[in-house]
Amino acid sequence: MEHRLSKRVPGKLSILVYKRGMPVATGHVRNASRRGVFVSTDFDDVSLNQTLELEFCYPEKTEKPLRRLKAHVVRKSAQGLGLDFDGAGNDALGISNLLNWLASHQATIKYDSSPKYRAY
Repeated sequence: MEHRLSKRVPGKLSILVYKRGMPVATGHVRNASRRGVFVSTDFDDVSLNQTLELEFCYPEKTEKPLRRLKAHVVRKSAQGLGLDFDGAGNDALGISNLLNWLASHQATIKYDSSPKYRAY
């Protein structure tokens, strides 16, 4: 049984992953919560506790054109990366907007079982 401090919201949003200020991979947000996010990607050239930045744009462009959130790597798997927002200095409004967008677009989610993401 999982014991999570905040509810996960499933979703699918394309992102660009930055490592040390440089774009290194693409991926998709698979689910997110107030505390963190799971990113589906084949990129694995990271260490646990390393800080990454996630850059994304809402397709409707009702928000700022590009948004960035910082997160720490807490889990790596063949399916992607588990990232934690805690202590990364993000604004709560940015995380809240991401969760609201994912929640309002859940009905359109269709996943392909094979990752088709490329590293830069």
